[in-house]
Order: sequence, then structure tokens, then C-alpha cells
Amino acid sequence: MKQAKAMTVRLSEEQAQALEMVANVENLPVSDVIRAAITSHIETRRRDPGFQAGLKDRISQARKLLDR
Repeated sequence: MKQAKAMTVRLSEEQAQALEMVANVENLPVSDVIRAAITSHIETRRRDPGFQAGLKDRISQARKLLDR
């Protein structure tokens, strides 16, 4: 298993309260709810054609820089 990386996220008071409520209702730790939301967001972006086009463009730009 890969080692976990700790990150800091700043939330508004309203976001923090809503997040804590979701975690409480789902009987999960806040960190599990955050990880699930991040995973969902990443998967949604991966399937988005606009995101895929932007990613391909960034890869192309990086290759051009490396080929100089």
C-alpha cells in the first residue's frame, strides 16, 4: 500500500459544518467523506471530454519543452 500524504484544506465555517453533518449522518469519519468526494470529483473530471482535451494539450506542451 502506498504511503498516505497529509494535506491541509481550509474550509469556510459553513462548509465545515455541512461536512461534519454529512459525516455524522453517514456515521463516517470526516476524512473518509473528504476522500470519497475527492475520488468522485477526479473520476468525473477523467470522463469529461473538455478535461481530457486540456490534459492532452498540457502533455503536448510538456513534450515540446522536453524535445528542445
